[in-house]
Amino acid sequence: MQLARVVGTVVATRKEPNLLGLKLLVVRPIDEEGRDAGNVIVSADAVGAGPDEIVLIAAGSSARQTTATDKKPVDSVVMAIVDSWDVGDKQKYKK
Repeated sequence: MQLARVVGTVVATRKEPNLLGLKLLVVRPIDEEGRDAGNVIVSADAVGAGPDEIVLIAAGSSARQTTATDKKPVDSVVMAIVDSWDVGDKQKYKK
């Protein structure tokens, strides 16, 4: 799993039929301090995430193990919206 921030959406009017009805989000991985930590990724949205939200994503075969993405051709999925996280005894993020 990886922390990421939702930075945009993807609209694709023509796509694989298995992807119909699946919202696609552009997310950017972040580090434990909330700083950008990588290139953007397109992730299928399994939880109804929105712009600027901090989310947890899973990639690879794990991305196909949510109800929304089961047996679908996805390599990344947003599987949780983050409420907060702590590192050691310090709270690093709170929604």
